Amino acid sequence: MRIALTGTPGTGKTTVSRLLPFRVVYLNDLIRDGMSAGFDPERECLEVDMEALEERIREIERSCENEILIIEGHFAHHFADEAIVLRLHPNLLRRRLEARGYRENKIRENVEAEAIDLILVEALELCSRVHEVDTTDLSPEEVASIVTAIIKREIEMPPGGIDWLGDPEIDLG
Repeated sequence: MRIALTGTPGTGKTTVSRLLPFRVVYLNDLIRDGMSAGFDPERECLEVDMEALEERIREIERSCENEILIIEGHFAHHFADEAIVLRLHPNLLRRRLEARGYRENKIRENVEAEAIDLILVEALELCSRVHEVDTTDLSPEEVASIVTAIIKREIEMPPGGIDWLGDPEIDLG
């Protein structure tokens, strides 16, 4: 079974995924290891051959033999039946992306995407089961515990409980 751990860049996906007791496929690693179809200078990001990436994930999945496979990345929901979308208050997201050295245009793009629920909406369109976790006031360990409980079907975190646009303090830049 494939489960996407997805969300806007900076929401904590990679940090949390390293704490999970499941096999994790890191999309960024696969892309850097030959799945890139080039660089888009306008968007300042690598282009991805989605079909080749899907085939590579299938190869990995075949080696898992009925294990739960976590697909980690900001577009992981394109490769899974279920998704757990990590969310983060846009102002904190801005600070994290600034600390990572993102350019202002990429920061604004990602903060806006988070504010309008872009990845959540995509996941709802593509996946049969979607959960939403607000990571804003939680430690990585707390988020990993919640994600693990969702995967084990111990709790439900249905989407729709987070509305950043209702917050007048959001700094879109």
